[in-house]
Amino acid sequence: MKETKNFFLNGEEFFSNKVINLLDIINYFNYNSSLLVLEYNYFICPKENWDTIFINDKDKIEIVTIVGGG
Repeated sequence: MKETKNFFLNGEEFFSNKVINLLDIINYFNYNSSLLVLEYNYFICPKENWDTIFINDKDKIEIVTIVGGG
């Protein structure tokens, strides 16, 4: 039986019973990975680690996107 985990993305609670990593979340929510900063449990997470960090119960993820304009 798979354990359901809850995690928080930008303050909103989500649930998953799948094994997912940070890159899965970025792709699922269709973020442009070249224009964002990702904070994982209060630490800035380098892009090269996104596919090796798996989501655990109660994790907190903040994604800040960079928007150009003028």
